[in-house]
Amino acid sequence: MSTPVVQVIGAGLAGCEAAHQIALRGVRVRLVEMKPTQKSPAHHSPNFAELCCSNSLRSDALTNAVGVLKEEMRRLDSLILAAADATRVPAGSALAVDRDRFSEYVTERLRANPLIEVVEREVTEIPQDGVNIIATGPLTSDPMADAIARYTGREGLHFFDAVAPIVDFSTVNMDVAFFASRYDKGDADYINCPMTREQYDAFYQALITAKEAELKEFDRAEQKDLKVFEGCMPVEVMARRGYDTLRYGPLKPVGLIDPRVGHEFFAVVQLRKENRAGTMYNLVGFQTHLSFPEQKRVFSIIPGLENATFLRYGVMHRNTYLHSPDFLSPTYATKHCPSLFFAGQMTGVEGYIESAGAGLVAGVNAARVARGMESFVFPRRTLLGAMAAYVSEGGIGSFVPMNANFGIVEPLEKKVKGGKAARNEALGNRALAELEAVLEEIRK
Repeated sequence: MSTPVVQVIGAGLAGCEAAHQIALRGVRVRLVEMKPTQKSPAHHSPNFAELCCSNSLRSDALTNAVGVLKEEMRRLDSLILAAADATRVPAGSALAVDRDRFSEYVTERLRANPLIEVVEREVTEIPQDGVNIIATGPLTSDPMADAIARYTGREGLHFFDAVAPIVDFSTVNMDVAFFASRYDKGDADYINCPMTREQYDAFYQALITAKEAELKEFDRAEQKDLKVFEGCMPVEVMARRGYDTLRYGPLKPVGLIDPRVGHEFFAVVQLRKENRAGTMYNLVGFQTHLSFPEQKRVFSIIPGLENATFLRYGVMHRNTYLHSPDFLSPTYATKHCPSLFFAGQMTGVEGYIESAGAGLVAGVNAARVARGMESFVFPRRTLLGAMAAYVSEGGIGSFVPMNANFGIVEPLEKKVKGGKAARNEALGNRALAELEAVLEEIRK
C-alpha cells in the first residue's frame, strides 16, 4: 500500500515549513497556494513565505525564548531558518533578513523538491479525506474562513485580536505593587499597582498623547464594524473620554487597600494571572492600539512596572484564529480527526518564527500519520513543545494568541543564582537538552 500524499494548504511560513518537514521524511506533498492569481490585502509578491510586516525574526540569543526556539528548529533542519541564515542582513544580535531573497530562497527550494507538487488555486472548503494541513494564516480568505467557521462552530473562530500586554511576573517590583482582592473578597489573586494623584497625572498625560500604531488597510476596514470593539475599547481611547474615565473603569481604586499603608490610592492598575504557573500577568483592561515602543514607554510609568519585561505587547487587529484548546491536540491535529492539522498563526501562536515552528510540528506529525506511525508530542520543556501545549490547553481565562516566551515553559525545578539572564540561560539549556534526547525519534 503506497503512502498517501499530504496536502498542505497555504504557502506562508507555516505551510512552507510543514511541506519541507514532510518531504524530509520521504512523503510526497501537494502544496496548494492561491497566489499569484489571488492575494490577500497584505501580500504583494508571488513568492512563498512572504514577510509582510517586518524583516526581523528577532533575537538570536539563547537567553531569549525566541532564540532558543530558532536553535531547536535549526537542529530539526528547518527550511525557514536555513533561508533566514542564508539571507541575513546586519542587525546586531537580531536575525534580520533580506525579505525578497528570503522568499525567493524558500520558493526555489520547495519548487525544486521532487517530492513537492505546487498547485496554484484557492481552496474554499475543508478537505474531507486524506491527510491535510490548513495553514492559511491570519488573513485567510473569506470563503475559507467561512468554511472553517462552519467546521468549528462560529464561536470556535475569532476574527479580531484584542489583547492586553503581558508582563513577566519576576520583573514586577513587588516592593511597590501588592497582592489583594477588592474588599478582601476571595483570594488575593490580583497584583495591584497603586498610583497617587501625581503619578496618575503623569501616566494619564503620557497615555492620551502617545503614538498609535499605523493600521493596515485591512485592519482599518475591519474596524468599521463597531462590533469588534464591544467590551474591548482601547485604553487610550477610554482615557481621552475624560480624566476620571479610567478611575471609574479599569483603574478603579475602590476597595483595594495596600496592607502596608492601610488606605486606598487615587488609582490602581490591576494585573491578572495569565497562566497557572503564575509566571505571566496581563494588565487588566489595557487593550491598546499604541505602538510597541510607546507601550513600553507609557506602561513603564505605572508604579511597579518601571523595569517590567513585556512578554507580549497589546494588539488590536484583524487576526483569524481558532479557539484551539477546544479543537487542537499538542500535535496541531484536530482532536476528532487526527489526519486534519492546522498550523501557523491561525492556531494561536504569534510571530513569524512561532508560525514556522507550528508548521514544523504539524509537518512532522502529518508525515507520521501518512506512514501509519504514532504521533509525536514534543517535550513541554522545549519551546516547540511549550507552544504546542499552550495552543492545545490555553491558559487561565480567555484564549489569546501568544508568542514564544519563557513564561509558557515549565519553571525550573530550583532557583539559579544570577538573576533573569541566568534563569533564562538555564531554561534554554534544559530545552535544548530535552530536544537532543528525542532528536532521533523526531527525525524518523
